[in-house]
Amino acid sequence: MARRGIQEINAGSMADIAFLLLIFFLVTTTMDVDRGITRKLPPPVPEEEKEKIDVPERNVFVVLINSADRLLVGKYTDKRRMDITQLKAAAKDFLRPHPGNEAYPETKEKTIEGLGTVTVSKGVISMQNDRGTSYNMYIQVQDELAGAVRELRDEMAMQYFGKKFGDLKDEIAVKAIQKAIPVAISEAEPKNVGGN
Repeated sequence: MARRGIQEINAGSMADIAFLLLIFFLVTTTMDVDRGITRKLPPPVPEEEKEKIDVPERNVFVVLINSADRLLVGKYTDKRRMDITQLKAAAKDFLRPHPGNEAYPETKEKTIEGLGTVTVSKGVISMQNDRGTSYNMYIQVQDELAGAVRELRDEMAMQYFGKKFGDLKDEIAVKAIQKAIPVAISEAEPKNVGGN
Protein backbone atom coordinates (compact mmCIF):
# COMPACT_ATOMS: atom_id res chain seq x y z
CA MET A 1 0.00 0.00 0.00
CA ALA A 2 1.35 3.34 -0.99
CA ARG A 3 1.58 6.07 1.57
CA ARG A 4 0.15 9.40 0.75
CA GLY A 5 2.41 12.32 1.38
CA ILE A 6 1.46 14.80 4.05
CA GLN A 7 0.09 17.86 2.45
CA GLU A 8 1.96 21.04 3.31
CA ILE A 9 0.23 24.24 4.33
CA ASN A 10 0.91 27.08 1.98
CA ALA A 11 2.61 29.75 4.13
CA GLY A 12 3.55 32.06 1.30
CA SER A 13 1.15 34.83 2.32
CA MET A 14 1.81 34.63 6.09
CA ALA A 15 4.40 37.40 5.94
CA ASP A 16 1.93 39.64 4.12
CA ILE A 17 -0.76 38.99 6.71
CA ALA A 18 1.65 39.66 9.62
CA PHE A 19 2.77 42.90 7.96
CA LEU A 20 -0.85 44.04 7.46
CA LEU A 21 -1.69 43.25 11.09
CA LEU A 22 1.36 45.19 12.26
CA ILE A 23 0.31 48.24 10.23
CA PHE A 24 -3.28 47.93 11.50
CA PHE A 25 -2.16 47.95 15.15
CA LEU A 26 0.29 50.80 14.62
CA VAL A 27 -2.41 52.95 13.03
CA THR A 28 -5.19 52.19 15.54
CA THR A 29 -3.18 52.21 18.78
CA THR A 30 -3.22 55.39 20.83
CA MET A 31 -0.14 56.39 22.79
CA ASP A 32 -0.21 58.16 26.11
CA VAL A 33 1.46 61.53 25.83
CA ASP A 34 3.17 63.06 28.85
CA ARG A 35 1.55 66.34 29.73
CA GLY A 36 3.20 69.14 31.58
CA ILE A 37 2.23 72.55 32.82
CA THR A 38 1.24 74.79 29.96
CA ARG A 39 2.64 78.16 30.76
CA LYS A 40 3.89 80.78 28.37
CA LEU A 41 7.07 82.26 29.72
CA PRO A 42 7.56 86.01 29.49
CA PRO A 43 10.30 87.35 27.24
CA PRO A 44 13.65 87.92 28.94
CA VAL A 45 14.18 91.33 30.50
CA PRO A 46 16.84 93.37 28.67
CA GLU A 47 20.03 93.99 30.66
CA GLU A 48 19.48 97.76 30.87
CA GLU A 49 16.02 97.28 32.42
CA LYS A 50 16.97 94.65 35.02
CA GLU A 51 18.02 97.20 37.62
CA LYS A 52 14.89 99.33 37.07
CA ILE A 53 12.50 96.61 38.31
CA ASP A 54 11.48 97.63 41.80
CA VAL A 55 8.24 96.15 43.12
CA PRO A 56 6.95 97.65 46.38
CA GLU A 57 6.75 95.13 49.18
CA ARG A 58 3.00 95.55 49.59
CA ASN A 59 2.52 94.40 45.96
CA VAL A 60 4.19 91.01 46.53
CA PHE A 61 2.42 87.94 47.94
CA VAL A 62 5.03 85.31 48.85
CA VAL A 63 4.31 81.57 48.66
CA LEU A 64 7.13 79.43 50.08
CA ILE A 65 7.03 75.62 49.95
CA ASN A 66 9.55 73.97 52.23
CA SER A 67 11.07 70.49 51.97
CA ALA A 68 8.35 69.10 54.27
CA ASP A 69 5.69 70.32 51.77
CA ARG A 70 4.39 72.98 54.15
CA LEU A 71 3.38 76.43 52.96
CA LEU A 72 4.43 79.80 54.32
CA VAL A 73 2.26 82.47 52.74
CA GLY A 74 1.93 86.24 53.03
CA LYS A 75 3.94 89.43 52.75
CA TYR A 76 7.72 89.43 53.10
CA THR A 77 7.50 90.63 56.69
CA ASP A 78 4.37 88.71 57.70
CA LYS A 79 4.27 85.10 56.48
CA ARG A 80 2.13 82.48 58.16
CA ARG A 81 1.58 78.77 57.73
CA MET A 82 -1.30 77.91 55.48
CA ASP A 83 -3.00 74.75 54.30
CA ILE A 84 -3.14 74.13 50.56
CA THR A 85 -6.95 74.27 50.71
CA GLN A 86 -6.80 77.92 51.81
CA LEU A 87 -4.29 79.07 49.19
CA LYS A 88 -6.70 79.76 46.32
CA ALA A 89 -8.95 82.00 48.45
CA ALA A 90 -5.94 83.90 49.83
CA ALA A 91 -4.47 84.41 46.35
CA LYS A 92 -7.83 85.60 44.98
CA ASP A 93 -8.20 88.07 47.84
CA PHE A 94 -4.70 89.41 47.22
CA LEU A 95 -5.08 89.74 43.42
CA ARG A 96 -8.57 91.28 43.55
CA PRO A 97 -8.31 95.10 43.37
CA HIS A 98 -8.86 96.90 46.70
CA PRO A 99 -8.50 100.61 45.76
CA GLY A 100 -7.30 102.81 48.60
CA ASN A 101 -6.62 99.95 51.02
CA GLU A 102 -2.98 100.06 52.21
CA ALA A 103 -3.10 96.40 53.31
CA TYR A 104 -3.47 95.28 49.68
CA PRO A 105 -1.43 95.90 46.51
CA GLU A 106 -1.50 99.21 44.71
CA THR A 107 -4.05 99.61 41.93
CA LYS A 108 -4.23 101.63 38.76
CA GLU A 109 -7.02 102.74 36.49
CA LYS A 110 -6.60 101.27 33.03
CA THR A 111 -8.67 101.80 29.88
CA ILE A 112 -9.10 98.46 28.14
CA GLU A 113 -10.87 97.95 24.82
CA GLY A 114 -14.05 95.96 25.45
CA LEU A 115 -14.25 96.84 29.16
CA GLY A 116 -13.73 100.58 29.38
CA THR A 117 -11.92 101.95 32.43
CA VAL A 118 -11.29 99.31 35.08
CA THR A 119 -9.25 99.10 38.28
CA VAL A 120 -6.32 96.72 37.90
CA SER A 121 -4.24 95.32 40.75
CA LYS A 122 -0.45 95.64 40.62
CA GLY A 123 -0.13 92.55 42.83
CA VAL A 124 2.39 89.82 42.03
CA ILE A 125 2.54 86.34 43.55
CA SER A 126 6.11 85.18 44.17
CA MET A 127 6.33 81.41 44.41
CA GLN A 128 9.47 79.75 45.71
CA ASN A 129 10.07 76.15 46.61
CA ASP A 130 12.77 74.20 48.38
CA ARG A 131 14.92 71.75 46.42
CA GLY A 132 13.34 68.99 48.53
CA THR A 133 9.73 69.95 47.74
CA SER A 134 7.78 67.05 46.27
CA TYR A 135 6.60 67.36 42.69
CA ASN A 136 3.04 66.60 43.82
CA MET A 137 3.00 69.58 46.21
CA TYR A 138 4.59 71.84 43.59
CA ILE A 139 1.83 70.95 41.10
CA GLN A 140 -0.89 71.41 43.73
CA VAL A 141 0.36 74.93 44.51
CA GLN A 142 0.58 75.73 40.79
CA ASP A 143 -3.01 74.50 40.33
CA GLU A 144 -4.32 76.55 43.24
CA LEU A 145 -2.63 79.76 42.04
CA ALA A 146 -3.77 79.23 38.44
CA GLY A 147 -7.25 78.43 39.78
CA ALA A 148 -7.33 81.76 41.64
CA VAL A 149 -6.55 83.67 38.42
CA ARG A 150 -9.08 81.57 36.49
CA GLU A 151 -11.85 82.26 39.03
CA LEU A 152 -11.14 86.01 39.04
CA ARG A 153 -11.31 86.00 35.24
CA ASP A 154 -14.57 84.03 35.35
CA GLU A 155 -16.07 86.55 37.78
CA MET A 156 -15.09 89.52 35.60
CA ALA A 157 -16.28 87.80 32.41
CA MET A 158 -19.65 87.08 34.05
CA GLN A 159 -19.90 90.70 35.19
CA TYR A 160 -19.12 92.22 31.78
CA PHE A 161 -20.20 89.55 29.25
CA GLY A 162 -22.54 87.17 31.11
CA LYS A 163 -20.31 84.15 30.36
CA LYS A 164 -17.41 82.41 32.02
CA PHE A 165 -13.96 83.28 30.68
CA GLY A 166 -13.51 79.85 29.06
CA ASP A 167 -16.80 80.27 27.16
CA LEU A 168 -15.88 83.62 25.58
CA LYS A 169 -15.53 83.39 21.79
CA ASP A 170 -14.89 87.06 21.02
CA GLU A 171 -11.11 87.61 20.83
CA ILE A 172 -11.41 91.23 21.99
CA ALA A 173 -13.32 90.13 25.10
CA VAL A 174 -10.75 87.41 25.88
CA LYS A 175 -7.81 89.82 25.54
CA ALA A 176 -9.64 92.45 27.61
CA ILE A 177 -10.13 90.06 30.54
CA GLN A 178 -6.51 88.89 30.26
CA LYS A 179 -5.30 92.50 30.44
CA ALA A 180 -7.57 93.30 33.39
CA ILE A 181 -6.47 90.18 35.31
CA PRO A 182 -3.00 89.12 34.15
CA VAL A 183 -1.26 85.95 35.31
CA ALA A 184 0.99 87.68 37.83
CA ILE A 185 2.86 84.65 39.17
CA SER A 186 6.63 84.78 39.46
CA GLU A 187 8.68 81.67 40.17
CA ALA A 188 12.07 81.94 41.79
CA GLU A 189 14.81 79.37 41.41
CA PRO A 190 14.54 76.54 43.98
CA LYS A 191 16.82 76.80 46.98
CA ASN A 192 17.14 75.40 50.47
CA VAL A 193 14.21 77.02 52.30
CA GLY A 194 14.20 74.45 55.09
CA GLY A 195 11.84 71.88 56.50
CA ASN A 196 10.19 73.52 59.50
